[in-house]
Amino acid sequence: MTTSDAAAVTAPVVSSQPRPDAGAGGPGHGGRFGSLGPVGLVLAGGVSVQFGGALAVTLMPRAGALGVVALRLLVAAVVLLVVCRPRLRGHSRADWGTVVAFGVAMSAMNGLFYQALDRIPLGVAVTLEVLGPLTLSVVASRRALNLVWAALALAGVFLLSGAGGDEGLGALDPAGVAFALGAGVMWAAYIVFSARTGRRFPQADGLALAMAVGALLFLPLGLAESGAKLADPVTLGLGAGVAVLSSVLPYTLELLALRRLPASTFAVMMSLEPALAATAGFLVLDQALSAVQAAAIALVVAASMGAVRTQTGRPKAATPEA
Repeated sequence: MTTSDAAAVTAPVVSSQPRPDAGAGGPGHGGRFGSLGPVGLVLAGGVSVQFGGALAVTLMPRAGALGVVALRLLVAAVVLLVVCRPRLRGHSRADWGTVVAFGVAMSAMNGLFYQALDRIPLGVAVTLEVLGPLTLSVVASRRALNLVWAALALAGVFLLSGAGGDEGLGALDPAGVAFALGAGVMWAAYIVFSARTGRRFPQADGLALAMAVGALLFLPLGLAESGAKLADPVTLGLGAGVAVLSSVLPYTLELLALRRLPASTFAVMMSLEPALAATAGFLVLDQALSAVQAAAIALVVAASMGAVRTQTGRPKAATPEA
Protein backbone atom coordinates (compact mmCIF):
# COMPACT_ATOMS: atom_id res chain seq x y z
CA MET A 1 0.00 0.00 0.00
CA THR A 2 1.39 3.42 -0.96
CA THR A 3 0.16 5.47 1.91
CA SER A 4 -0.79 4.62 5.42
CA ASP A 5 -4.43 4.08 6.27
CA ALA A 6 -4.84 7.63 7.54
CA ALA A 7 -3.38 9.05 4.36
CA ALA A 8 -5.68 7.10 2.13
CA VAL A 9 -8.67 8.68 3.84
CA THR A 10 -7.72 12.15 2.65
CA ALA A 11 -5.57 11.90 -0.47
CA PRO A 12 -5.77 12.52 -3.28
CA VAL A 13 -9.51 13.30 -3.69
CA VAL A 14 -9.30 15.32 -0.53
CA SER A 15 -12.22 17.66 -1.13
CA SER A 16 -14.71 14.83 -0.61
CA GLN A 17 -13.01 13.15 2.31
CA PRO A 18 -13.66 13.48 6.04
CA ARG A 19 -10.89 14.61 8.32
CA PRO A 20 -9.77 11.52 10.27
CA ASP A 21 -8.99 13.68 13.30
CA ALA A 22 -12.54 14.98 13.68
CA GLY A 23 -13.26 15.41 17.35
CA ALA A 24 -9.80 14.20 18.27
CA GLY A 25 -8.59 17.35 19.89
CA GLY A 26 -7.33 20.82 19.13
CA PRO A 27 -4.10 21.98 17.55
CA GLY A 28 -2.45 22.41 20.87
CA HIS A 29 -2.26 18.65 21.31
CA GLY A 30 0.41 16.42 19.89
CA GLY A 31 2.93 15.99 22.69
CA ARG A 32 6.48 15.13 21.86
CA PHE A 33 5.64 14.11 18.28
CA GLY A 34 3.99 17.48 17.69
CA SER A 35 7.30 19.26 18.25
CA LEU A 36 8.40 17.96 14.84
CA GLY A 37 5.88 20.26 13.16
CA PRO A 38 3.03 19.07 10.94
CA VAL A 39 5.13 18.90 7.76
CA GLY A 40 7.78 16.87 9.56
CA LEU A 41 5.12 14.53 10.90
CA VAL A 42 3.71 13.87 7.43
CA LEU A 43 7.17 13.27 5.98
CA ALA A 44 8.03 10.95 8.86
CA GLY A 45 4.80 9.06 8.25
CA GLY A 46 5.55 8.73 4.53
CA VAL A 47 9.08 7.51 5.21
CA SER A 48 7.70 5.00 7.71
CA VAL A 49 5.20 3.61 5.18
CA GLN A 50 7.76 3.12 2.44
CA PHE A 51 10.47 1.65 4.66
CA GLY A 52 7.75 -0.63 6.04
CA GLY A 53 7.15 -1.76 2.46
CA ALA A 54 10.87 -2.36 2.02
CA LEU A 55 10.94 -4.42 5.22
CA ALA A 56 7.98 -6.42 3.90
CA VAL A 57 9.98 -7.33 0.79
CA THR A 58 12.82 -8.70 2.93
CA LEU A 59 10.26 -10.75 4.91
CA MET A 60 8.61 -12.34 1.86
CA PRO A 61 11.21 -15.13 1.45
CA ARG A 62 10.33 -16.25 4.99
CA ALA A 63 6.55 -15.82 4.98
CA GLY A 64 5.44 -15.27 1.37
CA ALA A 65 3.59 -12.24 0.06
CA LEU A 66 0.19 -13.42 1.34
CA GLY A 67 1.66 -14.30 4.72
CA VAL A 68 3.19 -10.84 5.09
CA VAL A 69 -0.15 -9.20 4.28
CA ALA A 70 -1.93 -11.42 6.80
CA LEU A 71 0.58 -10.52 9.53
CA ARG A 72 0.43 -6.82 8.74
CA LEU A 73 -3.37 -6.65 8.78
CA LEU A 74 -3.68 -8.85 11.87
CA VAL A 75 -1.22 -6.89 14.01
CA ALA A 76 -2.57 -3.52 12.83
CA ALA A 77 -6.14 -4.66 13.53
CA VAL A 78 -5.30 -5.78 17.06
CA VAL A 79 -3.54 -2.49 17.83
CA LEU A 80 -6.33 -0.33 16.40
CA LEU A 81 -9.07 -2.32 18.12
CA VAL A 82 -7.31 -2.00 21.46
CA VAL A 83 -6.64 1.72 21.04
CA CYS A 84 -9.97 2.75 19.47
CA ARG A 85 -12.27 0.27 21.26
CA PRO A 86 -15.00 0.81 18.64
CA ARG A 87 -18.62 0.42 19.68
CA LEU A 88 -20.23 -2.62 18.06
CA ARG A 89 -23.87 -1.89 18.88
CA GLY A 90 -26.14 0.78 17.49
CA HIS A 91 -25.06 0.50 13.83
CA SER A 92 -27.44 -0.16 10.96
CA ARG A 93 -27.11 -2.90 8.38
CA ALA A 94 -26.00 -0.25 5.88
CA ASP A 95 -23.26 0.86 8.31
CA TRP A 96 -21.93 -2.69 8.57
CA GLY A 97 -22.20 -3.18 4.82
CA THR A 98 -20.07 -0.09 4.29
CA VAL A 99 -17.39 -1.09 6.77
CA VAL A 100 -17.25 -4.62 5.31
CA ALA A 101 -16.82 -3.17 1.80
CA PHE A 102 -14.08 -0.92 3.21
CA GLY A 103 -12.35 -3.95 4.72
CA VAL A 104 -12.62 -5.93 1.48
CA ALA A 105 -11.12 -3.04 -0.51
CA MET A 106 -8.35 -2.70 2.08
CA SER A 107 -7.41 -6.38 2.02
CA ALA A 108 -7.54 -6.55 -1.78
CA MET A 109 -5.41 -3.42 -2.12
CA ASN A 110 -2.77 -4.76 0.26
CA GLY A 111 -2.81 -8.24 -1.23
CA LEU A 112 -2.37 -7.03 -4.80
CA PHE A 113 0.29 -4.49 -3.85
CA TYR A 114 2.39 -6.99 -1.92
CA GLN A 115 2.13 -9.43 -4.82
CA ALA A 116 3.53 -6.63 -6.99
CA LEU A 117 6.35 -5.98 -4.51
CA ASP A 118 7.31 -9.64 -4.76
CA ARG A 119 7.93 -9.15 -8.49
CA ILE A 120 8.90 -5.56 -9.35
CA PRO A 121 10.88 -2.73 -7.68
CA LEU A 122 9.19 -0.80 -4.86
CA GLY A 123 9.41 2.60 -6.54
CA VAL A 124 7.89 1.36 -9.81
CA ALA A 125 5.12 -0.51 -7.96
CA VAL A 126 4.10 2.58 -6.01
CA THR A 127 4.20 4.73 -9.15
CA LEU A 128 1.84 2.35 -10.96
CA GLU A 129 -0.40 2.01 -7.91
CA VAL A 130 -0.84 5.77 -7.49
CA LEU A 131 -2.42 5.93 -10.95
CA GLY A 132 -5.62 4.56 -9.38
CA PRO A 133 -6.34 7.42 -6.97
CA LEU A 134 -4.92 9.90 -9.48
CA THR A 135 -7.52 8.76 -12.02
CA LEU A 136 -10.22 9.03 -9.37
CA SER A 137 -9.12 12.57 -8.57
CA VAL A 138 -9.20 13.61 -12.24
CA VAL A 139 -12.64 12.07 -12.81
CA ALA A 140 -14.07 13.56 -9.61
CA SER A 141 -12.81 17.06 -10.46
CA ARG A 142 -14.28 17.28 -14.00
CA ARG A 143 -12.11 20.30 -14.79
CA ALA A 144 -10.33 20.82 -18.09
CA LEU A 145 -7.05 21.54 -16.29
CA ASN A 146 -7.01 17.97 -15.05
CA LEU A 147 -6.47 16.84 -18.62
CA VAL A 148 -2.98 18.33 -18.28
CA TRP A 149 -2.30 16.25 -15.18
CA ALA A 150 -3.71 13.17 -16.87
CA ALA A 151 -1.40 13.79 -19.83
CA LEU A 152 1.59 14.08 -17.50
CA ALA A 153 0.68 10.80 -15.83
CA LEU A 154 0.25 9.12 -19.20
CA ALA A 155 3.65 10.44 -20.25
CA GLY A 156 5.14 8.83 -17.15
CA VAL A 157 3.44 5.53 -17.96
CA PHE A 158 4.64 5.84 -21.57
CA LEU A 159 8.21 6.12 -20.35
CA LEU A 160 7.76 3.08 -18.15
CA SER A 161 5.99 1.13 -20.89
CA GLY A 162 8.95 0.83 -23.20
CA ALA A 163 10.04 4.21 -24.52
CA GLY A 164 13.32 3.53 -22.78
CA GLY A 165 13.82 0.18 -24.50
CA ASP A 166 15.09 -2.38 -22.02
CA GLU A 167 14.46 0.06 -19.19
CA GLY A 168 10.67 0.11 -19.65
CA LEU A 169 7.86 -2.07 -18.35
CA GLY A 170 8.81 -4.70 -20.89
CA ALA A 171 11.82 -5.52 -18.73
CA LEU A 172 9.59 -6.08 -15.68
CA ASP A 173 7.51 -9.06 -14.64
CA PRO A 174 4.14 -8.59 -16.41
CA ALA A 175 2.28 -10.14 -13.47
CA GLY A 176 3.94 -7.64 -11.12
CA VAL A 177 2.84 -4.75 -13.31
CA ALA A 178 -0.72 -6.11 -13.45
CA PHE A 179 -0.81 -6.57 -9.67
CA ALA A 180 0.38 -2.97 -9.11
CA LEU A 181 -2.26 -1.58 -11.46
CA GLY A 182 -4.89 -3.74 -9.77
CA ALA A 183 -3.77 -2.38 -6.40
CA GLY A 184 -4.29 1.12 -7.80
CA VAL A 185 -7.87 0.27 -8.76
CA MET A 186 -8.52 -1.09 -5.29
CA TRP A 187 -6.87 1.99 -3.73
CA ALA A 188 -9.40 4.16 -5.56
CA ALA A 189 -12.20 1.94 -4.20
CA TYR A 190 -10.60 2.14 -0.76
CA ILE A 191 -10.74 5.94 -0.84
CA VAL A 192 -14.42 5.92 -1.79
CA PHE A 193 -15.39 3.50 0.98
CA SER A 194 -13.14 5.23 3.52
CA ALA A 195 -15.13 8.42 2.98
CA ARG A 196 -18.44 6.60 3.42
CA THR A 197 -17.16 4.82 6.52
CA GLY A 198 -15.92 8.09 7.98
CA ARG A 199 -19.42 9.55 7.70
CA ARG A 200 -20.99 6.58 9.46
CA PHE A 201 -18.50 5.87 12.26
CA PRO A 202 -16.89 8.31 14.73
CA GLN A 203 -13.16 9.06 14.68
CA ALA A 204 -11.16 5.94 13.72
CA ASP A 205 -13.77 3.36 14.76
CA GLY A 206 -14.63 2.49 11.16
CA LEU A 207 -10.97 2.10 10.24
CA ALA A 208 -10.36 -0.25 13.18
CA LEU A 209 -13.39 -2.39 12.27
CA ALA A 210 -12.46 -2.45 8.57
CA MET A 211 -8.91 -3.47 9.46
CA ALA A 212 -10.35 -6.35 11.48
CA VAL A 213 -12.50 -7.39 8.51
CA GLY A 214 -9.47 -7.29 6.22
CA ALA A 215 -7.40 -9.34 8.68
CA LEU A 216 -10.12 -12.00 8.97
CA LEU A 217 -10.41 -12.22 5.19
CA PHE A 218 -6.68 -12.53 4.62
CA LEU A 219 -5.65 -14.76 7.51
CA PRO A 220 -6.82 -17.98 5.79
CA LEU A 221 -4.87 -17.01 2.64
CA GLY A 222 -1.74 -16.33 4.66
CA LEU A 223 -2.08 -19.62 6.52
CA ALA A 224 -2.66 -21.50 3.26
CA GLU A 225 0.52 -20.08 1.75
CA SER A 226 2.83 -20.08 4.76
CA GLY A 227 1.22 -22.26 7.42
CA ALA A 228 3.37 -22.77 10.51
CA LYS A 229 5.98 -20.32 9.19
CA LEU A 230 3.79 -17.48 10.43
CA ALA A 231 4.21 -18.73 14.00
CA ASP A 232 8.00 -18.44 13.86
CA PRO A 233 9.06 -15.81 16.45
CA VAL A 234 11.37 -14.02 14.02
CA THR A 235 8.68 -13.94 11.34
CA LEU A 236 6.12 -12.69 13.84
CA GLY A 237 8.48 -9.98 15.03
CA LEU A 238 9.28 -8.80 11.51
CA GLY A 239 5.58 -8.92 10.61
CA ALA A 240 4.78 -6.78 13.62
CA GLY A 241 7.48 -4.38 12.47
CA VAL A 242 5.85 -4.14 9.03
CA ALA A 243 2.48 -3.44 10.67
CA VAL A 244 3.90 -0.75 12.94
CA LEU A 245 5.89 0.96 10.17
CA SER A 246 3.19 0.68 7.50
CA SER A 247 0.02 1.30 9.53
CA VAL A 248 0.25 2.11 13.23
CA LEU A 249 3.09 4.66 13.32
CA PRO A 250 2.16 6.60 10.15
CA TYR A 251 -1.50 6.68 11.17
CA THR A 252 -0.53 8.24 14.51
CA LEU A 253 1.87 10.76 12.97
CA GLU A 254 -0.52 11.83 10.23
CA LEU A 255 -3.43 12.10 12.65
CA LEU A 256 -1.36 14.52 14.74
CA ALA A 257 -0.27 16.44 11.64
CA LEU A 258 -3.84 16.90 10.39
CA ARG A 259 -4.74 18.77 13.56
CA ARG A 260 -2.58 21.67 12.39
CA LEU A 261 -2.03 21.06 8.68
CA PRO A 262 -4.65 21.88 5.99
CA ALA A 263 -5.94 18.71 4.39
CA SER A 264 -5.05 20.10 0.93
CA THR A 265 -1.40 20.55 1.91
CA PHE A 266 -1.40 17.07 3.42
CA ALA A 267 -2.72 15.56 0.18
CA VAL A 268 -0.09 17.34 -1.92
CA MET A 269 2.65 15.98 0.34
CA MET A 270 1.25 12.47 -0.01
CA SER A 271 1.84 12.82 -3.75
CA LEU A 272 5.55 12.41 -2.98
CA GLU A 273 5.00 8.74 -2.06
CA PRO A 274 6.46 7.30 -5.31
CA ALA A 275 9.68 9.26 -4.77
CA LEU A 276 9.89 8.13 -1.13
CA ALA A 277 9.28 4.56 -2.24
CA ALA A 278 12.06 4.74 -4.80
CA THR A 279 14.41 6.06 -2.11
CA ALA A 280 13.47 3.27 0.31
CA GLY A 281 13.91 0.68 -2.44
CA PHE A 282 17.38 2.00 -3.21
CA LEU A 283 18.58 2.27 0.39
CA VAL A 284 17.12 -0.97 1.78
CA LEU A 285 16.72 -3.25 -1.22
CA ASP A 286 19.47 -1.94 -3.50
CA GLN A 287 16.88 -1.28 -6.23
CA ALA A 288 18.54 1.38 -8.34
CA LEU A 289 16.37 3.22 -10.87
CA SER A 290 17.36 3.97 -14.43
CA ALA A 291 17.20 7.54 -15.71
CA VAL A 292 14.02 6.68 -17.64
CA GLN A 293 12.32 5.17 -14.59
CA ALA A 294 13.31 8.18 -12.45
CA ALA A 295 11.87 10.57 -15.06
CA ALA A 296 8.66 8.53 -15.23
CA ILE A 297 8.25 8.65 -11.46
CA ALA A 298 8.86 12.42 -11.47
CA LEU A 299 6.12 12.91 -14.10
CA VAL A 300 3.60 10.86 -12.11
CA VAL A 301 4.48 12.75 -8.90
CA ALA A 302 4.00 16.08 -10.71
CA ALA A 303 0.68 14.90 -12.15
CA SER A 304 -0.55 13.74 -8.75
CA MET A 305 0.42 17.00 -7.06
CA GLY A 306 -1.20 19.05 -9.81
CA ALA A 307 -4.43 17.05 -9.69
CA VAL A 308 -4.63 17.45 -5.92
CA ARG A 309 -4.02 21.20 -6.12
CA THR A 310 -6.71 21.55 -8.79
CA GLN A 311 -9.17 19.46 -6.80
CA THR A 312 -8.59 21.23 -3.47
CA GLY A 313 -8.83 24.61 -5.12
CA ARG A 314 -12.49 24.03 -6.00
CA PRO A 315 -15.28 25.25 -3.74
CA LYS A 316 -16.49 22.39 -1.59
CA ALA A 317 -19.78 20.86 -2.63
CA ALA A 318 -22.05 19.00 -0.30
CA THR A 319 -21.29 15.29 -0.37
CA PRO A 320 -24.41 13.14 -0.46
CA GLU A 321 -24.73 10.54 2.24
CA ALA A 322 -24.01 7.06 0.98
